[in-house]
Amino acid sequence: MRTCKLLFFFIFITATLSAQKATIKGTIKNTDKKPIEGVSISYSNYGTTSNKKGEYVLQVPAEKEISIIFSHISYSTFQKNISIPTNKTLRYSPTLNFKVEEINEVIIEDRKKDAQGTLKITTENISKIPGANQGVENILMTLPGVNNNNELSTQYNVRGGNFDENLIYVNGIEVYRPFLVRSGQQEGLSFVNSAMVQNVNFSAGGFQAKYGDKLASVLDITYRTPKDFSALINASLLGGSITAEGVSSNKKLSGLVGVRYRNNSLFINSKDIETNTNPNFTDVQAFLSYLVNPKLKIDFLGNYALNNYNYIPKTRRTKFGTIAEPQELIVYYNGQEKDKFKTVFGALKGSYNVNKNLDLSLTTSAYHTIEEEYYDILASYNIGEVNNDFGSDDFGEVEFSEGIGSQLNHARNAIDALISNTEFKATYKKNNYEFNIGLKYQNEDIKDRIKEWEVIDSLGFSVRPRNFTTNNQPYEPFTEELTPYQSIDAQNHVKINRFVWFAQYSKNSEWNNHKIWYNLGLRSHNWNVNGENIETSNQTIYSVRGQFAIKPDWEKDMLFRIAGGTYNQPPFYKELRDFDGAINAHVKTQKSIQVVLGNDYSFSIWNRPFKLISEIYYKNLTNVNTYTIDNVKIRYKADNNATAYATGIDLRLNGEFVPGTESWMSIGFLKTEENYNNQGSISRPTDQRFKFGILFQDYVPNIPNIKMYLNLVFNTGLPGGAPSYSNSYEYQNRLNAYKRADIGISYVFADANNKHNIGWLKNVKEFALGFEIFNMFDVQNSITNTWVRDVYSKRFYGIPNYMTPRVLNIKMDIKF
Repeated sequence: MRTCKLLFFFIFITATLSAQKATIKGTIKNTDKKPIEGVSISYSNYGTTSNKKGEYVLQVPAEKEISIIFSHISYSTFQKNISIPTNKTLRYSPTLNFKVEEINEVIIEDRKKDAQGTLKITTENISKIPGANQGVENILMTLPGVNNNNELSTQYNVRGGNFDENLIYVNGIEVYRPFLVRSGQQEGLSFVNSAMVQNVNFSAGGFQAKYGDKLASVLDITYRTPKDFSALINASLLGGSITAEGVSSNKKLSGLVGVRYRNNSLFINSKDIETNTNPNFTDVQAFLSYLVNPKLKIDFLGNYALNNYNYIPKTRRTKFGTIAEPQELIVYYNGQEKDKFKTVFGALKGSYNVNKNLDLSLTTSAYHTIEEEYYDILASYNIGEVNNDFGSDDFGEVEFSEGIGSQLNHARNAIDALISNTEFKATYKKNNYEFNIGLKYQNEDIKDRIKEWEVIDSLGFSVRPRNFTTNNQPYEPFTEELTPYQSIDAQNHVKINRFVWFAQYSKNSEWNNHKIWYNLGLRSHNWNVNGENIETSNQTIYSVRGQFAIKPDWEKDMLFRIAGGTYNQPPFYKELRDFDGAINAHVKTQKSIQVVLGNDYSFSIWNRPFKLISEIYYKNLTNVNTYTIDNVKIRYKADNNATAYATGIDLRLNGEFVPGTESWMSIGFLKTEENYNNQGSISRPTDQRFKFGILFQDYVPNIPNIKMYLNLVFNTGLPGGAPSYSNSYEYQNRLNAYKRADIGISYVFADANNKHNIGWLKNVKEFALGFEIFNMFDVQNSITNTWVRDVYSKRFYGIPNYMTPRVLNIKMDIKF
């Protein structure tokens, strides 16, 4: 309600200040003499839109020359200078021309992506869509089949996969995430700098052989090559960024540089845990391109990131349970956590155009991360029954304690990982077919120290570890050494060498006037694991993948496609390490047979374009390496001792719900289960049964410079997990549904349609100021459970870890 009042007040003040002494009206048509709905008619910071009949009416200042701009997403922008006497009406009915610049190329590219089952995401409004982590991943969360119940994290799972099963490429170079991050609070910035992005393509499954060996999805990012100089500044209460780009006088060298800073205190300090914390994250990226000659181009992509996470918890009060039996956890903390994650990445790519048919490229890259996770935190807790008598003076207070104890957690974890590779690719195109091949060698050198333990004490008695045999106290004294409830102490030095190749063939053709496209590919992956005190292992796998699409020669614009094949995920370092920190070099590749059936239906409503995308999928998984998820930290069992499946349906409707803007709604149904050691099928940790998402854009018709962006997500509850080292089959409860709505409202002072010829704004290309409300309805969402044990009842209590409440943010975007 407060947001609505602010908006109405904003609109009222702006409208009152407008001079309204003359009128211009008319009917807008295209070259086919058909009326155009949704044309934006504006001058300065005021305007209106045309109705279904193409009619418009706009009040303007009298006795003054002004520029009226007519703009629409499908037509060329038109400008008219006018001057109208006081209290007079000018009738003006312009004809707008269809946009024809490079239209054939755009249509071909879009159809090709549609046939491949790859979704192309519009990059224009990436930074404008509200979210706790604005950027490309924030957009992905609104898509069907893509889930994450943690707004502080940029990680995501797709169609039942986990965070480690997604491929991410920037300019064709695979990028990685930190290893030790266990909480979205620590994670910081995504590798992808949204201000540098030109194209975003996403595939949720059934992707081609040219992409790597993962089981879930592909996010393919392309950074833009600058054409002229510009600078973009983003600032908010969460941090800011500066992005600058330019090109040399001879047009051979271009550069794109971005610097970002973020501080998550606004979110973390508003949770149910009182803390003294300062999590700050810094990132510098550069993309340089040099045109040696018309055939040879050299690109450089570099990144430096430093994440500092200093966390000092003080107290926590969390209410849980039911209305009939409310309970409360009260915790007092001592100690702190200090984490540091430093990452350096560099890649050099040479592209050579042999002739109009053949392109070659050679890429070499290196990724180096040094991560430290240090903490000593003592938590003294009390679990009690809460007085639920509304008439009592002690209503809401704890009146009986069911569990009293403490937990001491200690860690001195560190990892030093260097990943380097060299890759050669060739693309041959002729007529209506394309042939791609690639060869890649990669070396991974990882030094890891994991040293962490937990001591649990309840009513003065140390809780024994899970494998401890019972004693006969107090009748017989206990003389053995006190041991932690759980403890890991391991040091590993692992080297992995990989050799990968792929070949694929694609062709466009026609069959009885129906347009068809198909792709067939083969991929091979060989890897060798060795290291100190590790038995050497060498394995090879093959993947066969294919896609087929047909666009029938029908009156309705329909496209049908089928994709699938065998997909493998050879183990990365984390998948080789079991719960106790030991390395199993013989972990096999996880295998998946996938089938995806899809349909795209393009149509018009209200003379505006819409598209309905539908996909049905099924995955059969073998050699499954089961895992647990604690916030965003994944621990693998490293034994390939399970089978699993995932099946579901994804629906997405996008189009111009509001003229001149793109919005969409998504619906996803998913079921994924696993069977470990033939104990029967249970839900996997990512079993998100139902997903509903909306991304909606709007503006005020009479004042189109006021923009509104709504990001809404509803996910049914995930499995709540299990206490450490327990049998997950005994804990199959689910968390509550995840419900979140973020809204952003901004006023655009300058952009392509609102240029200023005088004042300080004349040198500004874009300028917008606004505010955002995260978690607008202040819903208490939980991501995991904290498991607290009472030694007396030998009972575990699952205490929900609540995410961020409602938070207000103010932001500014300015581009020169």
